[in-house]
Amino acid sequence: MGIDVEALRRETPGCAAGVVHLNNAGAALMPRPVVEALTEHIREEALRGGYEAEEAARPALGRFYAEAAALVGGSPEEIAFVDSATRAWQAVVLAIDWRDGDEVITCRSEYASHMIALLRAQAARGIVVRVAPDLPSGEVDAQAVAAMVGPRTRLICITHIPTNDGLVNPAEAVGAVARAHGVPFLLDACQSVGQMPIDVGALGCTMLSATGRKYLRGPRGTGFLWVARDWAESVTPPTLDVNSAEWTGPASFAVAPAARRFELWERSTAGQVGLGVACAYARATGVEAMAERILALAGRLRTALEGVTGVRVHDQGRRRSGIVTFSAEGLPAPEAVRRLREEAGINTSVSGVQPTRQALHAAGLTQLVRASVHAYNTDDEIDRLVEHMGRLVAVAQRPARPRASPRPVAFPHEPTPGQGAQP
Repeated sequence: MGIDVEALRRETPGCAAGVVHLNNAGAALMPRPVVEALTEHIREEALRGGYEAEEAARPALGRFYAEAAALVGGSPEEIAFVDSATRAWQAVVLAIDWRDGDEVITCRSEYASHMIALLRAQAARGIVVRVAPDLPSGEVDAQAVAAMVGPRTRLICITHIPTNDGLVNPAEAVGAVARAHGVPFLLDACQSVGQMPIDVGALGCTMLSATGRKYLRGPRGTGFLWVARDWAESVTPPTLDVNSAEWTGPASFAVAPAARRFELWERSTAGQVGLGVACAYARATGVEAMAERILALAGRLRTALEGVTGVRVHDQGRRRSGIVTFSAEGLPAPEAVRRLREEAGINTSVSGVQPTRQALHAAGLTQLVRASVHAYNTDDEIDRLVEHMGRLVAVAQRPARPRASPRPVAFPHEPTPGQGAQP
């Protein structure tokens, strides 16, 4: 089943307004059904009150769990609504009862926020953070991960699609390692949910974090956590409230079952309604068909950019994603992103290079231009980006015109002493 691109674009207000949006790995354009669900709920809050609007929205709030679970192949009770993928990721990592000397294995392309959290836990709790090497093609080496697992390994965590490497890490292979050794496996699926089919059973993960604003085309400030029920009930999250636990007596409480123990009572109900609609919209459109189109568009973009003199594509991996990262000679990434937006109406983003990409840092590249495509993008939009980048690079590489030597300044004749000035 193919994608009706024109229908997608008609249902996307941003496309109808003429935006060339190639920043979907940052925040994609929401489709009209999501926008309408959000605005209708906020309108109800304004007219009826927040609690009253929430009560009326109970069916839609419940549908979120079913839709998110169906999207990743889980069960509704294994889904928690959160305000971001980072919050979901940290909630499960910090729920582990870490002991001094416990080990966590991660990858070189781990997301920066996650590495910061792991390094902080290393300093505060004495855990050992071990970074698995990459294969020559750029993906994490699953066999190396297997060799690194030891008696103190408490967690394996990787990013499925890194923020700027253009690759897809072999999550299934890492999941098989985790299962074989009985180690919990946390997968950051922030960029992959909505971009490609996801099945937590096939991936072999124990926990999966996702966001709403990227390829799911949901609202900002939303995300979800999928967590296997048996593992969820073996840990206690660091933050509990009246939603994630029940105060059962003056000196006792009971933690909520399954994934709900990772939720907090206060949340954006409009966001949860909107994210549920976004999950349903992705499933109705067809994630597999969207993935096929995304890969085709990204491949077209890489090939075209590689043909532009002065532009270098930095993507890696045997399996690629819809994220394309590149640099332009003589044109810093922030300047390229600004000029693409202001001069051509094209949205891209600046992506910081991971400290583990030593070769890029050695070449003086700490920032790249990131263009990320979605199924609603078109070949014409890809060509427009490539054409404008060609013009920008040509101007940046044009030799500076030599400045003309200043002409000598002629001063008036000064009279000799005793002579008067000439009239």
